[in-house]
Amino acid sequence: MVMNKNLLIIGAGIYSVVAREVAESMNFFDKIDFIDDEAMSTPDGKAVIGKISDIEALSVDYGYAFVAIGNPETRLELLNKIEEETHLKVWSLVSPRAYVSSSAQIYKGSIIEPIAVINSGCIVSTGCIVSAGAVVNHASMLCDGVHVDCNATVGGHTLVPAGTKIRIGEYYSREKVETNDLFFDPKRWQESLAKNKETN
Repeated sequence: MVMNKNLLIIGAGIYSVVAREVAESMNFFDKIDFIDDEAMSTPDGKAVIGKISDIEALSVDYGYAFVAIGNPETRLELLNKIEEETHLKVWSLVSPRAYVSSSAQIYKGSIIEPIAVINSGCIVSTGCIVSAGAVVNHASMLCDGVHVDCNATVGGHTLVPAGTKIRIGEYYSREKVETNDLFFDPKRWQESLAKNKETN
């Protein structure tokens, strides 16, 4: 079976606009459409063609999928659902205006936005977001669902726990690694959000 080059983006919020623009800049996809359970269109007016429950039926016309939802728990759950229930290939979106080292590894369902840097020996795991201007320094690992926001920096030789959001302009570095860092924990994610609100 020859896979078509149509992309289905799950989610129609502001992340969907970023995802579509990065996807367009890759000059790979023939068609890009959106599904969402609430929105009828993206913030810039692109029509939504169905709901998330329609994904299996819609997948007949698409070869690739990307989940553009900010909540890491939802994002990772949907990535698993797509792989288990459809033939769609979960894809990563990498802006040609980003720098990604040839020795770095980008896993499925992640997005690397313009002007971001993924340095030598880095691993960007499943469903991560590396926003515009962010830097992931050498030999670091972003576990599943991590978001490194605009102009944030991950120090070298750092493992970022699953689901962590590193806020705009923040420098993140740590030496200690815990076993549970590798697994997404909704409670830890909620605690990190609360901490970010307190310090803003």
